[in-house]
Amino acid sequence: MSSVERQLEDLKEEIASEVPADISISDVTYEGPELVVYTRDPKEFASDGDLVRRLASKLRKRITVRPDPDVLSRPEEAEQTIREIIPEDAGVTDLDFHADTGEVVIEAQKPGMVIGRRGSTLREITQKVGWTPEVVRTPPIESSTVSNVRNFLKQERDERRDILERIGRQIHRQEMSDDEWVRITTLGCCREVGRAAFILSTPETRILIDCGDKPGAEGEVPYLQVPEALGAGAQTIDAVVLTHAHLDHSALIPLLFKYGYDGPIYCTEPTRDLMGLLTLDYLDVAAKEGRAPPYESEMVRDAIKHCITLEYGDVTDIAPDIKLTFHNAGHILGSAVSHFHIGDGLYNVAFSGDIHYEDTRLFNGAVNEFPRVETLVLESTYGGRNDYQTDQEDSERKLKKVINETYERDGKVVIPAFAVGRSQEIMLVLEEAMRSGDIPEMPVHLDGMIWEATAIHTTYPEYLRDDLRDRIFHDDENPFLADQFNHIDGGEEERQEVADGGPAIVLSTSGMVTGGPIMSWLRHLGGDEQNRLVFVGYQAQGTLGRRIQNGWDEIPINDRDASRGSTLTLNMDVKTVDGFSGHADRQGLENFVRTMNPRPEKVLCVHGDESSTQDLSSALYHEFNMRTFAPKNLETFRFK
Repeated sequence: MSSVERQLEDLKEEIASEVPADISISDVTYEGPELVVYTRDPKEFASDGDLVRRLASKLRKRITVRPDPDVLSRPEEAEQTIREIIPEDAGVTDLDFHADTGEVVIEAQKPGMVIGRRGSTLREITQKVGWTPEVVRTPPIESSTVSNVRNFLKQERDERRDILERIGRQIHRQEMSDDEWVRITTLGCCREVGRAAFILSTPETRILIDCGDKPGAEGEVPYLQVPEALGAGAQTIDAVVLTHAHLDHSALIPLLFKYGYDGPIYCTEPTRDLMGLLTLDYLDVAAKEGRAPPYESEMVRDAIKHCITLEYGDVTDIAPDIKLTFHNAGHILGSAVSHFHIGDGLYNVAFSGDIHYEDTRLFNGAVNEFPRVETLVLESTYGGRNDYQTDQEDSERKLKKVINETYERDGKVVIPAFAVGRSQEIMLVLEEAMRSGDIPEMPVHLDGMIWEATAIHTTYPEYLRDDLRDRIFHDDENPFLADQFNHIDGGEEERQEVADGGPAIVLSTSGMVTGGPIMSWLRHLGGDEQNRLVFVGYQAQGTLGRRIQNGWDEIPINDRDASRGSTLTLNMDVKTVDGFSGHADRQGLENFVRTMNPRPEKVLCVHGDESSTQDLSSALYHEFNMRTFAPKNLETFRFK
């Protein structure tokens, strides 16, 4: 008998001794980080609302209770009873029964009404029918991504259970080493923006945090082949943690499966869906531009199948010696500051990922309250000494002024934007400005993946700012459903119609003008000096967006709609409106560290160009008297 099997037998006995005598425990197993308890008496289990919580607290594990398949009521009878229990206003759109696990997935427009106060409705469902309910939200805006991910995971349910059981045994294996040390190796995004990747290692475990590409620099990927990473084989990586879905953090996650990785990817639920959307588009753009894609779409599906999604604040075992907790990073939907508790109080490390410290229209500001953090790995995108952004009100006022001036001269405003995050922020500004009369009502055309990304935002309103979440719960107040928004789905023909029409605003990917539909809009509208190109997000060095910002007006066009080597003369005005970035500025980064309690002993300043990381490192050292570093790629830091 293996150590994990002995552990499960001991847990089964302990649980049996803790529950009332009329509740039988038939099996106990691991699925990923969760302990799954099977019982022939699910109704009795559900009658005590605090029983699972007490067990989880005593055993210090996440617990899911499932009924034995042979004690379940028939799905037809169960469905009728469930629909009688759930209030009609909940808007149940689908029930999906899984006899192998005794779970029923309930899809509803208002999941809160299905859950009930402190889970009371869920307990009532189990008490009446025996099935264990799982609740998901029906997207207010139909999302092909959410639908495809849910259907795919349903199809792969059996294989996914096998994967989770294997991962669970790996997480709860016996520790083999008596040594105690913690190391971080930098594989990318040091003294540069992009290709984020780090290895967090202990004598027992190796965790890869992020694995992205570098915008505007084809072929510059993280240093994955070094011995600390995949050089010793992909199977030596115990887990991958993805802070958020932007491609400079997620693009090469599926590549790991090409190299033979077969372990878990920990992320939030929206990050999983957005990663699927963005990486598939990443492959599509590569094919359109005649570049060899780094992996096949099948690897994207492999990545999704291996995702284990966590909610903010859940403390989760991901290895015998490491616990992970996600906290809101305020950057994009589902973005997370990742806190690692290593050993039995040995050491604590937090990776900021990308953060925005102040509240925005979309998100509450980043969380920086942790029980302990000895080392902080901190992004430095706007860490330079002069990187102070205008505040949100000034930024919005400037954007509205640009739009009004362009409207008055019968022009069009083109805004290159990231599909995820900045686009939705700008949509909220425009919706309110038109509703209040600050700018004239006009069409707002959304091109690229922006509409689909917006649909995903409305699927997960619990990750949005509190007041915005409440508005989305009411269809008549959902700002993303405003009449002005038009999804461009007719390709070049529809773009030409917009170009030939009256004043309008165009929000289009890609945000750094590195390809995609923005190139088409520059061809259609760039030659007219009445129009304006407005940058509202960060433009990385080496990207066409940065070059246009710096004054380039001869633009190379290298896609299928034009011959290679041709250029476009840009006559339209070019404006930059700061303050809409999803990143904290210099002041925000300093405040993030200043208000941490306790403050970390060490800070590694990463994900910024050379001067930004060095400036921020120096400032934090002088202001807070802490050890700071601006590491290069391929450096290793030992702690403990």
